[in-house]
Amino acid sequence: MWPGDWPFSLLALAFVVYLGFWSWQQESATRVRIYQAGKVFAVLDLNAERTVQVAGPLGFTSVEVKSGRVRISRDPSPRQYCVRMGWLDQAGQMAICLPNRISIELLGSRPHEFDSLSY
Repeated sequence: MWPGDWPFSLLALAFVVYLGFWSWQQESATRVRIYQAGKVFAVLDLNAERTVQVAGPLGFTSVEVKSGRVRISRDPSPRQYCVRMGWLDQAGQMAICLPNRISIELLGSRPHEFDSLSY
């Protein structure tokens, strides 16, 4: 390694750290949109504590809003993937209970420009 390579290496490392921080920075969510069979069931403010029961083909799914975050606390689906997601609080996060056809999506103050399926 040449003596002049150290400043360039440190500059490249600082740039990579900056890109990592910039790309993982997410906005806090302010609302949650609840879907029932692909249609909007409700849009709730995350600052108002409440529990909502949403009917699906397998039974009722409980969506709990508390302290600026939301979770699916109960669901009749057999594998409980959406319940295992736990508390969500970042804009763009989702939990999907596919067998019961219920999902939640967290919304921020500005609309999403891209998701993992966009180019």
